[in-house]
Formats: sequence, structure tokens, C-alpha cells
Amino acid sequence: MKDTYWEGETETMDRRALQALQLHRLNETIASARNSDFYRGKLPVRVERLEEIETLPFTTKQDLRDSFPAGMVAVPKEDLVRLHSSSGTTGRATVVYHTKRDIDVWADLCARSMYMTGMRNTDVFQNMMGYGLFTGGLGLHYGAERLGALTIPASSGNSKRQIRLMCDFHTTAFHITPSYALHLYGVFCEEGVDPKRDLPLRIALLGAEPYSEGTRRKIEKLYGIDAFNSYGLSEMSGPGVAFECTYKEGMHVWEDAFLLEVIDPKTGTPLTDGDEGELVFTTLRREGMPLIRYRTGDIASVNRKGCPCGRTHRRISRIKGRSDDMLIIKGVNIYPMQIEKILMDIPEVGNNYLIEIDTVDYLDTLVVKIEVGQKTFHGTISELEGLKRRITDLLRTEILIHPKVVLVEHGSLPPSEGKAVRVIDRRGEK
Repeated sequence: MKDTYWEGETETMDRRALQALQLHRLNETIASARNSDFYRGKLPVRVERLEEIETLPFTTKQDLRDSFPAGMVAVPKEDLVRLHSSSGTTGRATVVYHTKRDIDVWADLCARSMYMTGMRNTDVFQNMMGYGLFTGGLGLHYGAERLGALTIPASSGNSKRQIRLMCDFHTTAFHITPSYALHLYGVFCEEGVDPKRDLPLRIALLGAEPYSEGTRRKIEKLYGIDAFNSYGLSEMSGPGVAFECTYKEGMHVWEDAFLLEVIDPKTGTPLTDGDEGELVFTTLRREGMPLIRYRTGDIASVNRKGCPCGRTHRRISRIKGRSDDMLIIKGVNIYPMQIEKILMDIPEVGNNYLIEIDTVDYLDTLVVKIEVGQKTFHGTISELEGLKRRITDLLRTEILIHPKVVLVEHGSLPPSEGKAVRVIDRRGEK
């Protein structure tokens, strides 16, 4: 169909042609990266086959920190037009630089992604992600404008104002963190506004934090919309690295812009498609600060099978979590997403939860605090105890240890208007 794709020739490119394009752009990237202080002397002049990527060194977040402020820049300073930076709250900040062409490529990738979800220039797009040094807001802002959609740069927070904007300007699509989408629905209820009845909402673009399929289904049901999973990271530019199409069977990675690998997070050895491991990306279209084999820490698998949408770019699964987010409790490896997956499939569970880890008498303890609806919370003691036992048994089956489950009233836990804080680990505080 004529209007199915934003860039049809690229999105449906034959795999052999796509790999030839990747090899050409990989060599361009290597040549550019060799101009930076960090990569100088570490890379060959060129490679003859894509498989030779495995002979090149990895790049890590610590490398970015050690190269602060501009050790990885590959072009003259006067060619740079933008930088984005992490907060540096857990160490020295990481900085990523862009040329004008880098920003244009990023906008195109975001527009391509948004078009793939069904967004068009007739949409009113409300961007509820933060603007500034954080890349989440600006990337899809530029993508929406490139698409031609009327764009509202609402930024994050101020929930009542968000709802007022949606009502005044008839928002049809919005960009939001999953946790804030759940919180915002509660504010809708307080304001007496039914998003399904009172607004023309049809698409939500979810990102910036891991979440479960159950959370997506809950958001879709509450708002009466289609919600799409997205993936990006500041080191690769930001959002627009991978997005779901309307079939929602994994996120298409734009392989004309990013060379994807999956490795064993412990050994660094390559894994085959279908195996779960750490995602590694090499930029293929970035001038200002090209990155070679960047270890993301994000855990997922790759699907090579053809997609019904006709796009040939491989898909990645939902991100299970970050390798450094994995919790080791009583010797058992646990990802917070495993807990969310269980909770969001239980009808009585509300929209917020908190995982607390501590040490008592030299033993790890795991407490999961869960908001439940008013009717459930004020039900009979036997009903509450039954629900608590059911959740405890489901969690124990999934994570293999016995958690303490605490049911709390709706609104008891701190709300999230940005990235959710789902885990509090107090084991190092004593």
C-alpha cells in the first residue's frame, strides 16, 4: 500500500542489500571514529565482512565517563550543534554530541517510527516527556514535527495541566512513561474526565522505563487506545532506535542506522538470534560521536523472522531489564520486571507498587507493597488475606523466593510523574 511506510525502500530493503549497506556505513563509521582521541589506534582501517565487527573492541558507559568531556568526538568543535548529558548522579556524567546532520537523521528515524504506529500529520501529539539534557522529549518532538503532526511540548508532570491541554486541543496521540500513564489516569478520575468518552485519544507511545505486557494492556484498557512499545538510549541518540509496528510482535530496530549484536553479558561472547542476552549497538549514521560496539546493559532477544507488516529490519523483544538492574536476593537472580509481570495481570491490583529490599538478622528480605482498589482494600479481611496469599504464591513461583506482600490503599505509595522508582534497596545503608 502506498501509505504503509514512511521510507518504504529502506524499511522493506532485501536483507542482502541491507547488510551491504551496513558494511558500507560501518566502514564509514570506523574511518570517522578513528579521528577521535578514544578510538585512535584501536580500530582497523576497514573491515571486509560484517562478521569482523566481533574483532573490534567493546565500548562501555565507563569509557564514556573516562572520555569526558569530549574524548570521543570525531569532528571539529565548530561542526557540533548539540550535546546531551546524563545527570551524573552515580558518577561522572556521560555526554553525547551531535552535528546538524545527526539531528536530522534522528528526526527522520523518529518520524519513521511514529508513522509505523499509525500516526499521521492529522494527529495532535502531546509530548509528556522531559525536555532538556534528557533526550526522551526532544527526539519524538522533532519526529512529530517532521511527520507534520501538531505538537504540544507539554513536558512531564503537572497532571491537571496535561489533562486541560488534552481537552482544549483534542490530543489524539501522546508520549509518556508507563508509570506516569497509570498515575495520570487516577487524576483523570479525580477531575471527572473519562479519556475514553471525552477525548479523541487513539495512540500512546510508551518508553523510558521497562514495563510488562500486563501494564500495556492495562493502559490500553483504561484509555481505550493502542499503546506502542519503543526503545532508545541517549548513547545512540535517544528514542527511535527501535519501535513496534501495528502488529506489536517485537520492536523493529532500524538496522540502516544501528548495527545490532546480542552477547552473553558475563563473557561478552556473541549469541544467536533468539537467545536472550545483552544488546550491543554500533552507530552507522552518526558524524559527531560515532560509537563502536556499545554495551547497553539492556537484556532482550532478537527475532529474525519476517513481520506481517513487510518490514525487513529485525525485531527485538521487550526489554527484560538492565544487566545492572538485576537483583541478587538470597542467591537468586531477579529482575523487577518479573514482579511487575505478575502484578499487572491481577485485576484487583491497582496502578502502583514498590519493591523494598533490606537485611534483617544478616538475611535478605523482600517486601512488595501493592496498591489495590478502594473496594478491594475495604472488603472483608478474609478477601484481603486471600488476595495476599494468591499474589504471594504467584510471585514465589516466578522468582523462586518467598516475598512479604503488603496490600495498601490506593494513593498510599509515592506517585510517578517521570521515570518510576520501583525498587528501594537498603542493604548497603547499614
